[in-house]
Amino acid sequence: MTLATDNSTDIPPRVWWSRPASLPAPSSVRHAISAIGLGLPALLVLALLWELAPRLGWINAIFFPPLSQVFSALGEMIGSGLLAQHIGISLQRAAIGFGLAVIVAIPLGLLMGRYTLFEKISDFLVQTLRNTSQFALLPVFILVLGIGEASKIAITFYAAVFFLLINTIVGVKSVDPLHIKAARSMGTSDWDLFAKVILPSAVPSIVAGARLGVKSSLFSVIAAEMLAAQSGIGYLIQNSSLMLETDRMYAGILTLTFIGFLLNYGLVAFEARATRWRASEDKGAV
Repeated sequence: MTLATDNSTDIPPRVWWSRPASLPAPSSVRHAISAIGLGLPALLVLALLWELAPRLGWINAIFFPPLSQVFSALGEMIGSGLLAQHIGISLQRAAIGFGLAVIVAIPLGLLMGRYTLFEKISDFLVQTLRNTSQFALLPVFILVLGIGEASKIAITFYAAVFFLLINTIVGVKSVDPLHIKAARSMGTSDWDLFAKVILPSAVPSIVAGARLGVKSSLFSVIAAEMLAAQSGIGYLIQNSSLMLETDRMYAGILTLTFIGFLLNYGLVAFEARATRWRASEDKGAV
């Protein structure tokens, strides 16, 4: 009698945990679309409650107008061009501050993540500044830089820079050491090592920091506009609140929500494209 033998030992161990080549790599974009579809019913229920609650007298319609009235005010501001004007000003301020944060944080994060001595020298200063709230420093920025554009750009820069910096450091430290050794063995220069090995591997972590930094920049510029500005979405919301134009106020808030939503999923799509090489690498490793 011949005994059946277990041939599983002939299969390389990697096969047990590797994803089959026939299955596509997971897509962040598909996941986002799926999440939106699953969450849409709850959002519609919330919208229905928003419409009915003030009309049925559950809450004061002066302070919480029906959703249809908010959309009406939103349409009026879009038609007059007022909303686009305020959106453009706020996004310009946030974009300049965030862009400066990218220019400063990513190179600094690459150096801190790669060179231990440089990290030890600069880490204490970074941690001290990182744990100081940007909102606590907002009056300082206004006192030092005035109520013009400089103080608003400064607060958006400060709000984003540490998210990008810390995530860049984490991304650099998570690079596979074998990749670095292989590159070094082929005589790769420091510049090529950063550009072709370390930076591409750190992209997912950097994008995660960018998603947090974009939101923080936008929130910070809105707070600054509420305190000391004559334009921007923050000013629109604050001024509408003071004038009891609550439909315009909520229209501005919904606009902010929509902008944040687009920025977040835009970065998700960027991450999916920027890390497409990883999916190819996974398939090749199977």
